[in-house]
Amino acid sequence: MTIDFKKFSGTGMTSDSSRLRLISFLEGEGISNKKVLEVMRLIPRHIFVDEAISSKAYDNTALPIGKSQTISHPLIVAKMTEILMSSNPKRVLEIGTGSGYQAAILSLLVEKVYTIERIELLHNKSKNIFKKIGFKNIYTKFSDGNSGWTQKSPFDAIIVTAGAMDIPEALIEQLSEDNGLLLSPIENNGKQYLKSIIKTQNGFTEKIHGIVNFVPLLAGVTP
Repeated sequence: MTIDFKKFSGTGMTSDSSRLRLISFLEGEGISNKKVLEVMRLIPRHIFVDEAISSKAYDNTALPIGKSQTISHPLIVAKMTEILMSSNPKRVLEIGTGSGYQAAILSLLVEKVYTIERIELLHNKSKNIFKKIGFKNIYTKFSDGNSGWTQKSPFDAIIVTAGAMDIPEALIEQLSEDNGLLLSPIENNGKQYLKSIIKTQNGFTEKIHGIVNFVPLLAGVTP
């Protein structure tokens, strides 16, 4: 997929130099996957936030996107993407579209991205952004992410962008048994930990990747 991102470059704090500073920061924090870094450089993060705060788009900070939701820190997006890409997935399911930024990053790294959002306002906004940029391999759904997307399963990888006490069983079932990787923030004793699960025909392998801070994974849908 070829997209001309130059028309989204902008000026000032949304310029190419701002993106390069962000990439240098990510490298300094240990992100080493060159493809992930290049995509992070290409994707115009500022168009996923309101224009009033676009000057902060390339800082390593979470920013509000409405409905008490946020666009995650670039570092956590890079880290989660790097972990996900370690399994070389082709078809990825994202639970929690949010601003659409994480799905956009993944769209340049995998064949197909399926993304579910439970807040209709955010679903519509992100869908419009995908159309504006010209992504052809992102498939959106307004639904309760806890149920996954059965019709499109199994998935090579599933990424959950909200914190849960337990990973929904439906997501485990929709994960491929051929080294499918699921990545999710999990709450334990008042803290959130980034947890990966690799699924095979013989069982599961789990790993913790540090402490994170995400909004809670909720059930149902809302305007």
